[in-house]
Amino acid sequence: MTRGKSGTAGGAAGATAGSTAVGTETSGSGDIVRTQQLLWDTGPRPSRGPKPGLTLDRIVEAAVRVADTEGLHALSMRRVATELGTGTMSLYRYLPGKGELLDLMLDRVQRPSENPADLGDGGWRSALEAMGRATLALYRRHPWLLQVNQSRPVLGPSALDGMEKVLSRIKSMGLTDPELISAVVAVDGYVVGAARTQLYAQEAEHRTGLTDAEFWQAQAPILEELMLSGRYPLLAGLSEDAFGTDFDHFEFGLQRLLDGLEVYVNRRREGGEAGGG
Repeated sequence: MTRGKSGTAGGAAGATAGSTAVGTETSGSGDIVRTQQLLWDTGPRPSRGPKPGLTLDRIVEAAVRVADTEGLHALSMRRVATELGTGTMSLYRYLPGKGELLDLMLDRVQRPSENPADLGDGGWRSALEAMGRATLALYRRHPWLLQVNQSRPVLGPSALDGMEKVLSRIKSMGLTDPELISAVVAVDGYVVGAARTQLYAQEAEHRTGLTDAEFWQAQAPILEELMLSGRYPLLAGLSEDAFGTDFDHFEFGLQRLLDGLEVYVNRRREGGEAGGG
């Protein structure tokens, strides 16, 4: 063995949108009431600004583009204004500041699919499986999401619509309401960890200039010597493909997590205990 490789109501609604731990930004850091008004379109509308065609939707879309292409550290009201070709002050006619903008961005990118097939074949397991894969794909499209602490999200249409869709598919598990939420949180937490690991690997290659293969090749001489020393017999005895890139660690872990939930669901059904409390 000479190398190693490692491969989404209330707070729970935010869990399906990404239950990150500590990030460089925090959701709900702006004016919460004003953010809710903006998310649900219930507040006062801005007076006509000096730049025709500027809308809240365009501002949010531009902010997402900046975060996607340059990273969350580059996001500012000034940078978004530049992206739109307007003055910074014109943005403040539509929203108070960066904190509220971030929450609107989170809601925008986490909008659930309108295609029922995207939540599996109708069974609870396929729904959680599809949710897990879709959440991983979301983080790959928008890696800056992993830098946002979403433990206290301001709940908008995307978060609630997404949670409603998932719950409609997994209610058949027959668990209590807290258990249903916990099942969603468990899958989401697993996906967040896997997505972060993948992102860190990409960042390491970018910052060091070494590919993954080059990194492990640099360690090969000493590792080979250690494997021959007899000090690590179990590691030395691993097959050549033990750390190969062909094995899908994410899918393996997701399926084992779902296997565990299935055992629990079947046990509850056999015991005749009613859920949905």
